[in-house]
Amino acid sequence: MKELFCPGISTLLAEQRECLAGKRIGLVSNAASIDSLGCSTAELLWRDRQIELVALLAPEHGYFGTLGAGKKCSYARHPEWGLPIFSLYGKARKPSAKMLKNIDLIIFDLQDIGARCYTYVSTLRNVLEAAAELGKEVIVADRPVPLPRVVDGPLLQKGFESFVAHVRTPMSYGMTPAETALWIQHELGLDLELGLALMKGYQRDGRRGVNWTPWFPPSPGMRSWESAMCFPATVCFEALGSVDHGRTTNLAFQVLGSKWMNGTGVTECLRRRELPGVQFYAHRYAVAGSMLGDRVMDGVRMSVTAPHHFRPVLTGLTIVACLQELYGVDQVWAKKTARPEFFDKLFGTDEVRESLMAGEDASAIAAAWPEASGPFMLARSQCLQYGETPDALISGT
Repeated sequence: MKELFCPGISTLLAEQRECLAGKRIGLVSNAASIDSLGCSTAELLWRDRQIELVALLAPEHGYFGTLGAGKKCSYARHPEWGLPIFSLYGKARKPSAKMLKNIDLIIFDLQDIGARCYTYVSTLRNVLEAAAELGKEVIVADRPVPLPRVVDGPLLQKGFESFVAHVRTPMSYGMTPAETALWIQHELGLDLELGLALMKGYQRDGRRGVNWTPWFPPSPGMRSWESAMCFPATVCFEALGSVDHGRTTNLAFQVLGSKWMNGTGVTECLRRRELPGVQFYAHRYAVAGSMLGDRVMDGVRMSVTAPHHFRPVLTGLTIVACLQELYGVDQVWAKKTARPEFFDKLFGTDEVRESLMAGEDASAIAAAWPEASGPFMLARSQCLQYGETPDALISGT
């Protein structure tokens, strides 16, 4: 009989409760981290009379997930429980000694998506570093990520570090939060008491299991599992403002459109590239309140058909290359809404942008990634907790 799926927080409360006894607990989480019945991790801990929850620490978008991308959040108190909610995306992005003064153990439970520029992994690194410096224990409660077997994209280069590039991995790095924590500890040589609350009944799969916890958006734009899966492919359009990527729609990160695009033409261009694990369809959709105003877009929708073979970052580069081929480099890059420096931050290098603008083929750009990622791949393999099957496509190998 197949084992019932349990997220890491359920495993922690059912099988590792002795780790929590007599300790004042600070929880890094948000309202999207829920169990199989839809109860948030914070409420599970707050209700439990044997657990002393003393503080919440919130990542980007705030504990309740109401703030937009890049919006700073400030200190608050929970409106019902009175617990302090310390912001890790405001004046401080790393837990301070003052925040952790009355905390013995930090539980980290965030629904991440396994993409370097999604800032929850940056928060994880900062939490682990602060805990090591201040002598605090950490337990990471694990959750699935959309592309657990896919590593794709350029390795972060020195000089391009930022909060959207805070770990030296490829853009899509194929690890769950617990695996990532273990990798960060080893990569940075942190002297830290780190515990992992692993999932039960989990297989390393890109498709959501029928008995997994319900999907609750971990950030306003991450509307669905499919949005999270496509995020590494289309997040680059955050830096190319003349192209909408559906952020205000229910197909966030799955669609692209612009007033100057022809959806059918772009779709045909992309289909000729025969990218692995993904299909493209012409798709009209309505946007509201975007940088482009309220209008119907003649655009493109992507559908991931084989998650383990999908190469999201290569796909994103190919989309940009197709737009350049059809409409010219200036149409993509010379608009006032274009932010080349932010594009470089997202990719962790300026080589990708410069190569694209020079007309280099996207596949040729991506061909250099596996060799550069070799040491990372070895370190990653030593941190995996759920195994990996041979049919995975890892960095194009």
